[in-house]
Amino acid sequence: MNVLIPKDVPLSAHSEYVKNYTLLTKGTGKLFLFSADHKIEHLDKDFRGSPISQEIHTPEHLFKIASTANIGGMATQLGLIARYGSAYSKIPYIIKLNSKTPLIPIDEKDPLSRILWTVKDVIDFQKSSGLTVTGIGVTVYLGSTYEDLMLEQAAQAVFQAHQQGLLAIIWMYPRGKAILHPIDPELLAGAVGVAACLGADFVKIHAPEATKDATRAQLLRTIVEAAGNTKVVTAGGSFKDQAQLIATLKEDMTIGGTAGAALGRSIFQHTLKDALEVCNSVARCIYT
Repeated sequence: MNVLIPKDVPLSAHSEYVKNYTLLTKGTGKLFLFSADHKIEHLDKDFRGSPISQEIHTPEHLFKIASTANIGGMATQLGLIARYGSAYSKIPYIIKLNSKTPLIPIDEKDPLSRILWTVKDVIDFQKSSGLTVTGIGVTVYLGSTYEDLMLEQAAQAVFQAHQQGLLAIIWMYPRGKAILHPIDPELLAGAVGVAACLGADFVKIHAPEATKDATRAQLLRTIVEAAGNTKVVTAGGSFKDQAQLIATLKEDMTIGGTAGAALGRSIFQHTLKDALEVCNSVARCIYT
């Protein structure tokens, strides 16, 4: 695998960047990211209620999955990693720098996700904890009245992460009162282009829906082209049937040209046994 090293990665950090990229993509250039930032982003509603098993309710369920499953890395907040990292030290982590709760609806206030931890915090934590931190993640709500702040935060975070040889992943979600159709294909093509301009290695999006003229995968192809050499991964969304999940992922990658997936609820809303089965199926799809 030839790794494209961005020019904002200094020569002294080249080997660290290649090491992190290789580890996170398992030497394939494709990403299977376990998104586990939901305890802030969605609060408690994704972790209980029928048909969800009681074992899912504790945050440790996320770490049990990540420590055993064939994933590239686990993305969550630094504080949660600090709480469980001693027991789960072998997981490759992506530290999510910003997060917000869903408590304030968009019709009351456009979304703003401020930086909670800096890249310096991440580096200090990595050194003191000895844990494997491969990169950082940042959410940008494009189209929000606060997009200028989030774009600045993301740009600085990507640059600073690259300076240290860390990967940078942007969660790019068009959202706000000005956004009428957040998964419009043309809007998403513009959104991934913004992520490329910010220097992201990977950009996570919610995929467009099929139209009468094009399938989801065909629409993704145009979106992926707009991202250039920033790789696009699709979000999993709510709980899905395993066969449906794999079939969609295959089309996204083979027809749409995406570079993998970032899945959360589609994995952790299963029991540990079933979650590992889903992960193994997804891993086979992404890495082969």
